[in-house]
Amino acid sequence: MPEPLNELTAAEAARRIARGQLTSEALVAAYLARIAAREREVHAWAHLDADRALAQARALDRESPRSPLHGIPFGIKDVIDTADMPTEYNSPIYRGHQPTWDAACVAQLRRAGCVVLGKTVTTEFANNHPSQTCNPHNLAHTPGGSSSGSAASVADHMVALALGTQTGGSTIRPAAYCGVVGYKPSFNTINRAGLKFVAESLDTIGILARSAEDAALGLHVLSGRAVPDLTERSTGTARVGMCRTPRWNDADAASHAAIERAASRLAAAGARVVDFELPAGSARLFDDQEKIMAFEAARALAWEYTNHRGKISDSLLARLDAGWQLPRAAYDAARVLARECRRALADQMRDFDFLLTPSAPGEAPHGFTTTGSSVFNRVWTLFGVPCVTLPCESGPRGLPLGVQLVGSFDTDVELLAWAHWTEQQIR
Repeated sequence: MPEPLNELTAAEAARRIARGQLTSEALVAAYLARIAAREREVHAWAHLDADRALAQARALDRESPRSPLHGIPFGIKDVIDTADMPTEYNSPIYRGHQPTWDAACVAQLRRAGCVVLGKTVTTEFANNHPSQTCNPHNLAHTPGGSSSGSAASVADHMVALALGTQTGGSTIRPAAYCGVVGYKPSFNTINRAGLKFVAESLDTIGILARSAEDAALGLHVLSGRAVPDLTERSTGTARVGMCRTPRWNDADAASHAAIERAASRLAAAGARVVDFELPAGSARLFDDQEKIMAFEAARALAWEYTNHRGKISDSLLARLDAGWQLPRAAYDAARVLARECRRALADQMRDFDFLLTPSAPGEAPHGFTTTGSSVFNRVWTLFGVPCVTLPCESGPRGLPLGVQLVGSFDTDVELLAWAHWTEQQIR
């Protein structure tokens, strides 16, 4: 029985479109049918316009391919501006808000011949207040945040690719919880014009995908970086650092075992796997990142905080209050330490192709009072280095677990090629 169209990887769907074996219109229709069947339970979408999406697809079907993702739909996290759809940041302050422009990343997708399928649900201003989205593997569990709808929509086969953002762990963690590939690029690899900032020194636009190949094609159309040759990685050449981090004990036994098994599989495939310790002083950064984020978020949302305080959730207000109370000297000291550790990490990484480390402390938490902990993500975001999470196995409650690969700054193409190789070893 042929694989349903909505379950194809983006790469395979694009190849069929280029060969004339599939139309973008048929692909979009398959996604819309899946959304119609599941959206009432999953709540992944903030805005959809089926007629507009189908019209985009029909127009693209009349053209020659513009890029390797021609005709492929994307979901767009609702903190990223769109000229033809509302952008509401999941806040009552912005109900019905309609930008007159596309964010740079959305404009690039359109130029590449991609379909903008709709806006995916975000947590409030991409912060820590949980959204209405459910984890498609178990609707009683969070999908993570803040890219809740993007991760859930890809996991539930409503779309093959979606844009997310990460300030702490907002792409990697929900991808791990939902059992999909999450890719956080090196800082500012994808242009951020038209993104509603949380923290200007941390915010990074990322990609939720079905495979490392899909993420690599997304990177190509959004940044101009080369598409990696996914066949060139020799199984015996990977130099892997096993990085448990100073917060290893924050992960549960199932996550520990999953990482250890992944390392064993890579070693069995010929990789050299050795322990890796973060630079001296890095342990402080797991908490300092939250200080930097709070300080910058308070200022990024200064207008909303001053003029619409009553429309901000209590959990976000607490974070903004903390940001306003944090002395500038403490913020500056945290940034100085981050710069020092960033340079030291770059030196250490010269002997490694990538690090292997947890994606999250465990399976997606039950309920919707939290989106989970970003403890295994935020230091990498602070360092600005590229990260990929890959689904590897299930935890004791049957929910997905992921493993995270971390590369050196600006080695995104190489890291995605290693991620493709790693997928083959651990799945």
